[in-house]
Amino acid sequence: MKFLEYSSLDSINLFLSNLNLGESTIKGCLEAYSCKHTGTDRKLSLSLEQEMLDYLGQSAESNSASPVEYLSCRSSRKTLIYLVLTLSHMYPDYDFSAVRAHLFFKEEEWDSFKQIVDDYMFEASQEWALANSGAFLLETMSKAIDEVVKLGECEIYSYNPDSEEDPYFEKGAIWSSNFFFYNRKLKRMVSFRCSCVSNVVTDDFLGDEVASHNDEDDIFIDMDM
Repeated sequence: MKFLEYSSLDSINLFLSNLNLGESTIKGCLEAYSCKHTGTDRKLSLSLEQEMLDYLGQSAESNSASPVEYLSCRSSRKTLIYLVLTLSHMYPDYDFSAVRAHLFFKEEEWDSFKQIVDDYMFEASQEWALANSGAFLLETMSKAIDEVVKLGECEIYSYNPDSEEDPYFEKGAIWSSNFFFYNRKLKRMVSFRCSCVSNVVTDDFLGDEVASHNDEDDIFIDMDM
């Protein structure tokens, strides 16, 4: 996977990088990738493919429920590999399992992404409009994504892991969202990750840490050194 630079994405990323809305902060990012494998990607791709084949073999041997249909299809496995490779580039310190990851991926329609922006990023959209002469954030994002992957030709996926599997989970998180726009013909992927964190919880957490350090300092003051 090769990271692709687009100025239309840069302006949105700069705006969403740390958008303070008073009681909460939104952190979002749009990234574009070519699905052409690098040396490291090729090795990981083979590993992911083998993991899925081993899983299918074990399921068949155990005479349990029939193997997951999605993993049985070579084309679907290839798509899943691209999605997991993109996740690995987004979160390089996190090891993803293809078999686990496929449980959290869901094919979506554009309306699902639109609803996230309309419902959860309403205040962010207002701030964007104020800073950009009344422009709509969703419209700007859709044009930027279309420039890279041609929205009309895209497959859209969401990734909604539970908290234990979520590499983006942090203290005070109110919500998080991951979307992927994959153009099979162009072999390109656009990822969108966004989270909203409570400033109140974060401030309380930092306050507790400061208080804890102060208590430790008081202990040392009373000790004979």
